[in-house]
Amino acid sequence: MSQLTVAKFGGTSVADAEAMSRCAAILEQNPDTRLAVLSASSGVTNLLVALASGEQQPEVRATLLQQLTDIQQGILDSLDKPDMLTRHIEDILVHIKELADSAAISPTKALHDEIVAQGELMSTKLFVELLRHRGTPAVWFDVRKVMRTDDRFSRAAPDLATLRAEVEKELTPLCDNQLVVTQGFIGAAQDGRTTTLGRGGSDFSAALLAEALDAIAVQIWTDVPGIYTTDPRLVSDARAIPEISFSEASEMATFGAKVLHPATLQPAVRKQIPVFVGSSKAPEAGGTWIRNSTPSQPLFRALALRRNQVLLTLTNQSMFQVHGFLAEVFGILAKHKISVDLITTSEISVSLTLDAGAELLTEEVQAELGKHCHLKVEQGLALVALIGNRMSEVNGTGTRVFQALENVNIRMICYGASPHNLCFLVQEDSADQVIIDLHRELLPA
Repeated sequence: MSQLTVAKFGGTSVADAEAMSRCAAILEQNPDTRLAVLSASSGVTNLLVALASGEQQPEVRATLLQQLTDIQQGILDSLDKPDMLTRHIEDILVHIKELADSAAISPTKALHDEIVAQGELMSTKLFVELLRHRGTPAVWFDVRKVMRTDDRFSRAAPDLATLRAEVEKELTPLCDNQLVVTQGFIGAAQDGRTTTLGRGGSDFSAALLAEALDAIAVQIWTDVPGIYTTDPRLVSDARAIPEISFSEASEMATFGAKVLHPATLQPAVRKQIPVFVGSSKAPEAGGTWIRNSTPSQPLFRALALRRNQVLLTLTNQSMFQVHGFLAEVFGILAKHKISVDLITTSEISVSLTLDAGAELLTEEVQAELGKHCHLKVEQGLALVALIGNRMSEVNGTGTRVFQALENVNIRMICYGASPHNLCFLVQEDSADQVIIDLHRELLPA
């Protein structure tokens, strides 16, 4: 098991039979890759989420189910519709219809996860058959046997001790000398009910399984050849980064880079497992290796952007030198499982940012906070994160950054808490230009 590698393939990588064939070729070129973790085929999860929402109109549900069926049938057609697999996929589709009908009567979070998980179950069944079609034997494995979680449906947290024990018992023997295909994103609560780890959780699943298997590497195969200096859709001369440290990559994932799920690197860091990010469409293009440390440590490495931010300002005229005010505030936020990104304080107020915070700031949360202070909620903001090294130690870092933004209204700045980032809030309608200007000035080709 000392050379085992785990490979994860995202939704676009398993979108159809042609895409799945590219993934199969990647696996066939590296016999050390003995666990493949798959997302649902592209578009499937969105359809399942819509079916799980409790949509009341039968004709709408029928349309969604037909679109779902078309995606699966397209892959089955390319495999000449093997009888046993065809019946199995048809049974899953019937099961989805029954679950969606139940959700239309009484939607629950547990039912939502059961419906959404069917995408990964189908994609992995289809992929195993495609591998066999190519002459590559593979074993299908239900990850719910080992991925035990709590029962926070749609945002389940893994039970690491149970995961490790179950992997050693159930999965390690299977991976000894053969390729195993399993699901990302899904798990099971202690009572056996299906859970999901949240959108993007397939990356996290792969890293957790790699940790439990003592793998030597995790490969994340997606639709871009690595991690870029910024989003290439915004900046045409953005370029792939050959190698980046765990610290830098964690900052990028946390502050908006879409290539990695923010939690992915936690298991890799714990076990110092290198992570590779590459394109399943063009594996020959290389990609980005994420390691504990890298030979090059530039002051400025990359830019990340996270939209849909909320700035919450809490003002209390009696806050100055009053013990316990912040404890009360963060106690309320913790109670409602609301995470804070940036924070600044003044004599009588504290400002903090929330990711997609408008959805989290329910009337109940605001009422509880309002007992302690006056609230001001600002929306339409974006968080820009400049990622690099020694940023709080090198003289003139802030000057270089803010000279490039002299005509931009910066709403909030967070600098100095980490040597790897400098973050600030801007109006969302100016965020794209901010990224373009900063990349030109600080990260020229």
